[in-house]
Amino acid sequence: MPSSPNAVPDTFFFEPPLLLARALVGTVLRRRIRECWLAVKIVETEAYALEDLASHSSLGRTPSREPMFGPPGMIYMYWSRGGPSLNISALGAGNAVLIKAGVPYFDDRSPQETLKVMHRLNPTRGGGTRPQHRLCSGQSLLARCLDLKVAEWSGRSFDAQRFFLEDQGGQPSLLQTRRLGIPKGRDEHLPWRFVDRRLSRSATRNPLTRRNARDGGTYLSLEPGDPTGTFTGPHSPPRR
Repeated sequence: MPSSPNAVPDTFFFEPPLLLARALVGTVLRRRIRECWLAVKIVETEAYALEDLASHSSLGRTPSREPMFGPPGMIYMYWSRGGPSLNISALGAGNAVLIKAGVPYFDDRSPQETLKVMHRLNPTRGGGTRPQHRLCSGQSLLARCLDLKVAEWSGRSFDAQRFFLEDQGGQPSLLQTRRLGIPKGRDEHLPWRFVDRRLSRSATRNPLTRRNARDGGTYLSLEPGDPTGTFTGPHSPPRR
């Protein structure tokens, strides 16, 4: 089956990491396993820049990190928290976006039956079935659901016959907040995480249900077209 007419062009990725992280939320990852097309809608991303101390690229160039220094749209994968993680290079050497979480997506190309394949690829540690809305709620869970392996995909470009990104049109309302799991002293204050508000319960952690959650404090609400914001509330991260 040929690539979708909605597949994003190469120019889609020619954005700085913050803008690309926003644009990726709501797009759909398509992955072919034999004759089956699996699909996941992206609901959560994190931006990383070369000068950002939390970014792998800030540690310098190595063969494994080289995809972060490649052209925009290159796939960078690494092993983290016991599983693979999917990243996409952005405009500017060393800049990238981490695909943090998603939800299974169904249509004529990827019908409901594909959910069974994703459940087989990503069971619980005990071999059970994860709830559908939490099946891709984490960077390693998402990569497992699409059977993405570091050795196979890191350093490659998207492939219209095997793995590509599709734009379904429209931009969701977003929540902007701080990234997760950033060690102290490594730019943990930067609000470079974006979550689809409507699907926030499928994010790695829901910004709306954390303790003391407050718009303008622990997160910001962004509508399509709004500029990326800064925090001003009493629970805001410190500024440089």
